[in-house]
Amino acid sequence: MNTRSDRFSKKILATPPSGIRKFFDLVIGRDDIISLGVGEPDFPTPWQMREEAFYHLEKGETSYTSNWGLLELREEIVKYLTKYGMYYAPKNEILITIGGSEAVDAVLRSILNPGDEIIVCEPCYVSYQPLSEQCEAKLIHLDTSGTAFVPTAENIEKNITQKTKALMLCSPSNPTGRIIPKEELQKIAEVVKKYKLWCISDEIYGELVYDKKKHVSIGSFPGMKDYTVIINGFSKAFAMTGWRIGYMAAPAELTEQVCKLHQYSTICAPIMSQYAAIEGLKNGWSEVERMRVSYEQRRNLMYKAFLDMGLPCTEPEGAFYIFPDIRSTGLTSEEFATQLIEKYQVAVVPGTCFGKGGEGFIRCCYATDINKIKIAVSRIAQMVREQRRGSAQQ
Repeated sequence: MNTRSDRFSKKILATPPSGIRKFFDLVIGRDDIISLGVGEPDFPTPWQMREEAFYHLEKGETSYTSNWGLLELREEIVKYLTKYGMYYAPKNEILITIGGSEAVDAVLRSILNPGDEIIVCEPCYVSYQPLSEQCEAKLIHLDTSGTAFVPTAENIEKNITQKTKALMLCSPSNPTGRIIPKEELQKIAEVVKKYKLWCISDEIYGELVYDKKKHVSIGSFPGMKDYTVIINGFSKAFAMTGWRIGYMAAPAELTEQVCKLHQYSTICAPIMSQYAAIEGLKNGWSEVERMRVSYEQRRNLMYKAFLDMGLPCTEPEGAFYIFPDIRSTGLTSEEFATQLIEKYQVAVVPGTCFGKGGEGFIRCCYATDINKIKIAVSRIAQMVREQRRGSAQQ
């Protein structure tokens, strides 16, 4: 047996496992549990996209592609981004990645040096913090709970120092569903340009917005292309989580550096996933809209249910998450989520998985069958009533 005390990387040993996966693992093999935990559409990938992948598989097209991805896919992405007022060169400003997650990791490793600071607006997606720490960067935790989970230019600027290298944004937000208003986003853009920061903008939920709102990208403001990295993909809007297909759009000087890491770590995204994505961008938008409308209906149901049970929450404007405040129960986020799954067979994610600002909240995903949602919220309401009754008797 190997008895060395330094068998593993200190950085990886110090990295906690994903809190989301912890609760997901508890659900595996349990038909009696309703999961509102993992952010995954309950729809299959639209048929015409699956059919396109089958067609190319039958033709035997199973090879590597260029490290950059199929040029046709990059060209379609360029067309798509013009819809939001952004213009990129398909040959060297678009890189196809293994989902948006690879893009986040590769971008952070391409821009951060040990000691650099990165501002992360919390609550935030679980990977931003550990991936930044793997680069030996210093995280500046910007708690947005005091501004209704919307980062402000004022608070961002207060946290900038001479060592600040980057700002991480996600709008629509995972885990809160909030959208940064256009007016505030423009102010943030001015701060980014003033201090010459990299702004990494995770826009994976950009097509899932509600109440007739429109997605706005920070990269669309004048002069922001030089400072912005757009992270996007097909997992959420096109229900392609298992296909692992994403992309980044950024100035050529950065994409060329990121592509080096991509070459050595993953080579390229799966060719059949790329062909399916091309078909989605060309002909899949009616299916995206059908799914979006369904999510909005579920959002309405879940939002009302939490208000009715006395758990305050901001109404999600996008994505498919809601972030109710459970502090009135007297339980921590971890305690609430643990009791809910053990006693009431409903899985949610503790807010603390998304940063310290998430304490006292839980994340619930409404990308699941609406009948299951109705059962789940009734069980949550039962737990809340019983918890409050127990607290009153003590």
